[in-house]
Amino acid sequence: MDIKHLHYFLEVAIRKSFTKAAHHLYVTQPTISKMVRDIEDELGMVLLDRTGKEIELTDAGKIVFEQAQKIVQSFGHLSDELSDLMHAKKGKLTVGLSPMIGIQFFPGILSRFHKEFPGIDLHIAEYGAKKVADCVSEGLLEVGVTVGHFDEEQFHSFVFFEDDLCLVVHTSSPFATFDEVRLSDLCDEHFILFPEEFSLRSMVLNSCEKAGFQPNIVFESSQWELMVKMVSEGFGIAFLPKSILDRVDQNRESIVSIPIADSELNWRLSMIWKKNHYLSYAARTWISETRKAFSSI
Repeated sequence: MDIKHLHYFLEVAIRKSFTKAAHHLYVTQPTISKMVRDIEDELGMVLLDRTGKEIELTDAGKIVFEQAQKIVQSFGHLSDELSDLMHAKKGKLTVGLSPMIGIQFFPGILSRFHKEFPGIDLHIAEYGAKKVADCVSEGLLEVGVTVGHFDEEQFHSFVFFEDDLCLVVHTSSPFATFDEVRLSDLCDEHFILFPEEFSLRSMVLNSCEKAGFQPNIVFESSQWELMVKMVSEGFGIAFLPKSILDRVDQNRESIVSIPIADSELNWRLSMIWKKNHYLSYAARTWISETRKAFSSI
């Protein structure tokens, strides 16, 4: 067993799929399957339950997963520090971004960064903001963008954008003529929300709970364009940032956005990285350059 075996095992465990892990690592599925089987054979234990639709960790697998994370992370720190020492202005970095945030804010920044720092191999991991924070916390990502509140004792950060969330309804909705809506008025509505790994979902659910009800969720999607389309078809209501809605062209005539009166729901975007944690040259450069880019907007 070597570090590559552990790295492959972690990818399968995190993505719950040999196929997805192989695609992410740019290797064949038989290759990654053999790597994981080698670990199981060496330890004499089954680490992955392969019987369901998604692969799950066995009890032994959970123990190996926890320890493998620490080993791979430590090895990565060693490689990063040596790389910084011997290969100045070179490195590798994966940034955690949700698709919605990436589309809205980062195309220009990514392009400029690539031109100014061609020695840095930059990749994007498209995760929901909640998963990005979890991955940074666990050392699986050095840096990423999250939404809303987070553990400030655990992360360094800088805020680069804030926006209100709006209620989005079909023009036939009784709320379509309202100047503003209270969350408690929406208890009987059909909710269209982001999946569990998105912070916006948790924010909406928590606010609804404070308003005294559990929302009836009828549809989930990670794509805001699809959510708007579903609202335009009268399928339910959604919550989206005002700046995102301003980008909507199609279906605009069949939807209405309304301010939420009694809620602290807002789209607060922060770049985060873990405290007391070694940052590679690539990560330090990314933080510095994105901070400068957003301060000039």
